[in-house]
Amino acid sequence: MGAGGAALTVAALWWPTPGLHAADFDPSRHEEARALVEELAEREVPRDWLEAALRDADFQQGVLDAMAGAAERHLRWDQYRDIFLKPERISRGVAFIEAHADAFARAEERFGVPAEVIAAIIGVETSYGRYTGRHRVLDSLATLAFHHPERGGFFRGELAAFLEIAHEQGVVPGSLKGSYAGAMGYPQFIPTSYRAYAVDFDGDGLRDLWANPVDAIGSVGNYFAEHGWRRGEPTYHEATGPETPPDVIAFNRTQRPYATLGELAAAEVHVETPLDEATKVIPLALERDEQAWRYRVGHDNFYVITRYNHSHLYAMAVTELAEAIAEMRELEPFPLASRGDGAEDES
Repeated sequence: MGAGGAALTVAALWWPTPGLHAADFDPSRHEEARALVEELAEREVPRDWLEAALRDADFQQGVLDAMAGAAERHLRWDQYRDIFLKPERISRGVAFIEAHADAFARAEERFGVPAEVIAAIIGVETSYGRYTGRHRVLDSLATLAFHHPERGGFFRGELAAFLEIAHEQGVVPGSLKGSYAGAMGYPQFIPTSYRAYAVDFDGDGLRDLWANPVDAIGSVGNYFAEHGWRRGEPTYHEATGPETPPDVIAFNRTQRPYATLGELAAAEVHVETPLDEATKVIPLALERDEQAWRYRVGHDNFYVITRYNHSHLYAMAVTELAEAIAEMRELEPFPLASRGDGAEDES
């Protein structure tokens, strides 16, 4: 699944013979696919290569169903947290950092992002590369580009970027797997993010996020730096508040810090760490069960994490996993997970 030299040999053997099946996105019969071929051909991607790739793409109703299901699923903070803050994922995060210590050290020095935060992103996304997806990226993106009722234009751009990446790196599009939404590799970059933020962090001439954890580590660090990560600054602070979140405060908006601590104090939400009342923050109200709430305030670095996934729950899960990894690293530098014992369920 990687983009290295070995993939070129496999690709040459695997490439399907045109006409063996009735393709769902054959440019000779599919107007939108034909238009995409014309667009990318103008960017010097070979026309015959593009046509063969799209003939190999298959419509997947399951991808559309998964997208609809994801949009409808809502979890409380405690339910969401329990998915990712498992002992196995924490100990494997420590082992992952130890296994790639040099790459993490270079990433932290270059991009200013702590090793634990980078590891937590990869841990939440793919459990450190264990579960990078079982859907053919080509099928997922073609289905979403040409059949999603609302976001087809967005996914058309992702399909175009994916095809360009595959051609540039010399891999067969249909050989690469990822999530049902087309996210790829260790860090689950969507194709446009891959193009914009992936880096060759080991100097081998390739930006390989499918099979190269070193490139993935550097790429996550670069992504955060490009989105404004502030070296050495906190992600959030603890706060206290009333029994239920006050209506006068807009909580959990994944946008740049927008409410002052003075405004929060007037609504009886108080930050435990002394800060200037003019400081702008992201007010967070985390539902722990049906009758309990936990209050926190996010800072600029919390906002940066939400650029990776526009969910306050996601950003908080990454933050707490990073904290747990850091704590375990201080206590047990080489956890049992480094032996590779056991396997947690894919989430």
